[in-house]
Parts: sequence; C-alpha cells; structure tokens
Amino acid sequence: MNVIAVSVTSAGAMLAERLPFEHVHGNAGATVRDRWSEADAFVLFLATGAAVRIVGPLLTDKRSDPAVVCVDDDGRFAIVLCGGHAAGGNALARHVGNLLGAEPIVTTATDGRGLPALDTLPGFVATGDIAGVTVGALDGRPPAVDNPLGWPLPASLVSGPGPARVVVTDAMVAPQPGVAVLHPPSLVVGVGASSDAPAEDVAALVASTLAASGFARESVAAVATIDRRLDAPGIVTLGLPVQVFTAEQLSAVAVPNPSAAPAQAVGTPSVAEAAALLAAGAGGELIVPKHKNAVATVAVARRRQPVGHLSLVGLGPGDPRHRTPAADAAVRHAEVVIGYGPYVDQCADLLSSGQQVVRSPIGDEVVRAKEALTAAAEGRRVALVCSGDAGVYAMASIALELAPEVAPGVEVDVVPGVTAALAAAAAVGAPLGHDHVSISLSDLLTPWPAIESRLRAAAEGDFVVALYNPRSRGRDWQLPKALSILGGGRPPTTPVALVTDAARPGQQVVLTTLGDVDPTAVGMTTIVVVGSSATQMMGGRMVTPRGYQP
Repeated sequence: MNVIAVSVTSAGAMLAERLPFEHVHGNAGATVRDRWSEADAFVLFLATGAAVRIVGPLLTDKRSDPAVVCVDDDGRFAIVLCGGHAAGGNALARHVGNLLGAEPIVTTATDGRGLPALDTLPGFVATGDIAGVTVGALDGRPPAVDNPLGWPLPASLVSGPGPARVVVTDAMVAPQPGVAVLHPPSLVVGVGASSDAPAEDVAALVASTLAASGFARESVAAVATIDRRLDAPGIVTLGLPVQVFTAEQLSAVAVPNPSAAPAQAVGTPSVAEAAALLAAGAGGELIVPKHKNAVATVAVARRRQPVGHLSLVGLGPGDPRHRTPAADAAVRHAEVVIGYGPYVDQCADLLSSGQQVVRSPIGDEVVRAKEALTAAAEGRRVALVCSGDAGVYAMASIALELAPEVAPGVEVDVVPGVTAALAAAAAVGAPLGHDHVSISLSDLLTPWPAIESRLRAAAEGDFVVALYNPRSRGRDWQLPKALSILGGGRPPTTPVALVTDAARPGQQVVLTTLGDVDPTAVGMTTIVVVGSSATQMMGGRMVTPRGYQP
C-alpha cells in the first residue's frame, strides 16, 4: 500500500516521521494534487477543513480514489476523511492511531453497528444498489440473501426479512432499486490462442463470450491456458491470474468439442475447454462451450467453491511499526483470522466487522493449524497469525506439515515477520553481525539431550547464540545449564544481552557478561543473546564485528 504522509508544520512533521510511510513536508495542496493518481492513501497532518478544501475537487469515485486520513498537530485523533471502506481508510486510521497513540475516528455506519460492508466483503465484487440495501440494514431491516449458487458466505452475512435483497450470483444482473449483487470468484475462462494473437482480439472474444452467455466479468477469477502461452500478450493483458497446464494434462480431459487443429499444433485436442475444466477443480463444470474468432478460442467453466488460501503471517515482535506491509495486507484481506488470543489482539487495528475472528488458547497449536487449513479447504481466505516470524518457533512448520493431509490443493504462503532475536539484537546494537544460531531451551517438544548437543556444537563453533524460551516458572534449570555449556570455551567477560519484551511497550534491556548474568532476571518473553569470542562492547553497544577494515 503506497501511503504518503504530508505535513506543513514542525509539529506535524515530527509526528509524520514516526510513521513508516513516505513523508513530504511543505505545500500540502500541491503535493496531494501532484501525487493523487499514484497514491493508495494519504495521511494529512492538517485541520480537517483545510484537508477537505484540498481533497474535495479531486474526488471522483470511491472505488478508485485514495483513502485520506487527517491527523491533528497534537496527534490526538486520526480521522477518516474519505475512502473508509473501499480504499482501506478505516484500517489505516486504526494503524496510524496505534503508531501515534491517537484515537481513530471512524464514522462509517456499518463499522459502528458491527454490520458487514457489502462493498468490502473479502472474496466478492459488489455492484447494484449497495447504498440503498445498506441503509435498510442500518434502519433495522436486514436484506434477504438470495444465493442460488450455494456459494460459501461470510458468517457476518445473515439473511433477513427484506424487502431489500442481496443476490449472490455470477450472472449479469440489471440494476434494480433495493437489490445489491455480490459476484463470487466462481468463473474460469479457458483461452486457446496463437502466440501472435492480438491482445485486443483475445480480450474482445472473452468479453463477447461472457456477454452472450449472460455471465458477469466481475466473477471471473482466473484465465487458464496451455503452458506455452503463459507470456503471450493475449493472455497477459487480460489482467487476470493465469493458470497453465501441459499438453499432456489437457489431453487427458474429456471435452465436448475436441479438435484436430490444436492437437496438431500443440499436442492436445482441446486447450480452452480442457484448461477451463482443469482450473475449475473438482466438481467444476463447463457452462459455456468454446467460442471462436480468427485468432482465439474461449470457454467458461464454473467452480463449485472458491480456491482456498492460507497465509501464515508473522506480525513481528509487537509494535505495529515493525509489522510489514505484506502482513498488514494478508490480515486485512482475509475472511477468517485465526491465532492465539494475544496475537490476534496484536493486529486488532487491521480487523473489520466483516471478518470471522477466532482466538485460540495457548497450547492449541495443532488444533489451530487444522482449523485454519480446514477453513481454507472450504474455499475461504484465511490468515493464521503469529508473533515474530511464522517460520521461527511458530505456526508455519506445523501448518505446512499438515497441509497435504488436511487441505490438499489449498494455496499456502508464508508472510515473513521480524523475529524476536532480530528485535532483541536491534535493541542492543549488532550482536548478530557475524555467524549466529538460534536455539530454543524449551524441552516440551524437543528432548533436552538434543538441545544440549546443539548448545555444545554452538559453543565449539564459537557462534553468537540467541536463546529463545529461556526460562519459566516450571523450567528454571535449563538456562543456567545452557550458559554453563556456552561458557566452557568463552571467557567470563563475554558480552551477554537480556532483552525482555523486545520492541514492545515496557521493553527492558540488560547488558551484562557471561560471568555476571543473573538467570532470575529472565522470563519467557526474554531473548538471551550470548556473544562469541569476537563480540565486544563498543560505545555502550553489543557488536560482533564482521571483519571489515575501517
């Protein structure tokens, strides 16, 4: 998300510098006008009246206009001026509020009432009389939901008495007062084309095929074709996700209209119909047989349910400033957000009333992973959130281990985050500047003999060591033992850092030595960084030199 912070006063500039966005100081009007078409959002450190006068003449359509959040010079309020839902302004105001300690001011009525916003429901494109239907719901008359496809719907969208209606369909629907349409990503367009097919001719055939068959372009989730056409202009310029298959895969699909021409040219009797069916997945059906023009062939298949997606999201050590934009996007765009309760609370500023939020107790890691995978297997977009990095002593490993069994075919990606060792290292200097290892002292899942052998190997290799899960009330002997092992080949003057709640409110840093470290000052939220023989204290900082010559 490309966010530009704009300030005009020194007080505003000081606040803007605390945000992880591009900051422009000076002429706010000229900056906003010049950058309007390229920005996703602006954070304006201005009075609301001044902001309105600047932004007003630029507004055209809430679906394309950037969001605008206004912050006063004292940093007390983060006010959503426009683009609250469609452009993510409400989430941005909450994010800015977290970063500055400001109160987010969100006036969107559906947010205040906890009602789903039809135009931002994850996984759908909304058209029709959205405003009219929403007003009825706000006045206590929830719309009736008509879902002839049986498409999976968010838990927040519950059918009411009407008279307004929400129609869930992939068909084109003529505009009607009191009727909003939710187009699900149910359609896949299969395309066969020559390598030099003009892009405009392919696009025209796709458009005419959909229109003639009565299907909505908004419901097209992907284009499917043969692998050798992956980069063909006629495919790329459609602006859709592309799924490709080999000639061998395509030729194994039974289709109603096989042809000798593609069989001779590319080794399969069907590209458009076969690719559409393969991309539609299990239970998919061909609903529009192939249509042709001089350079291309197009067919349409319908998925039985959406292709699920699971993001394993690392939220960083705690402070929203250390959360990546990719993590923000994965959480905001999810239909379901699952995680250990405190970790879900860590990203509360990103959550909306249209999402299903599942808070799990500590110790339910396997259950949590299965729950996330099952939701994704049902065709939903899921974010499984973790503190730090999802792949470091967190949920990514167990989720990926279970995925082939619980949710085969589901798309899973890992969104990296700043892990605790990196946050702790940054708090004390650069102790990880050369080779280093991380070792968890928790023997709940790993036998202590294995942990001890790794400690001895790290000691012998003279690595800087970051110790995770170092000590708890029920495990108080492991840390002294680990320090004893590491101290076997290092002098007692070796620098040691104890960083508790790294990059969180209340962060505590203790710089000591291997000979003086006090294990009782360590808890489960502490990272213990033990230096190598090369680690030194320099100007009050713990540094492991890389070996550069000054």
